[in-house]
Amino acid sequence: MKEQSNEKLLIEGEDFYYTPEGYKCFTEKHHLKRGYCCKSGCRHCPYESPLTPKGGKRRDYE
Repeated sequence: MKEQSNEKLLIEGEDFYYTPEGYKCFTEKHHLKRGYCCKSGCRHCPYESPLTPKGGKRRDYE
């Protein structure tokens, strides 16, 4: 039996949405479900990271 990739487990509108430019943007819910910060400076990252403003939650795009 072939396993599904993680990409197929994502739900549009819940785990991600498409920006007007056509990029996939992961939601805060997706990041929390993943369980860690990837340190990529994601728009909706709920984790403290060197890439977030003042080491806090990134909330500047809501």
